[in-house]
Amino acid sequence: MQIKVKVKPNSKMQKIEEAADRSLIVYLKSPPVDGKANEELIKVLSENFHVPQSRIRIKSGLSSRQKLIEIDTDL
Repeated sequence: MQIKVKVKPNSKMQKIEEAADRSLIVYLKSPPVDGKANEELIKVLSENFHVPQSRIRIKSGLSSRQKLIEIDTDL
């Protein structure tokens, strides 16, 4: 499954909201430095979708706030 994600780094709380266009807005505590926000994003999505972190990858937008995430849900 592929989902569009908008990341909001340096937030006070970690949370996930669904936007009107069915994409996700993910609030992260980590700063967007040295891939820390991307690591936290994968961890948060892993917990939310109940899949191992190894099954989640960022297809596009590694250095952008707009990302396309691929989650392999076939177990």
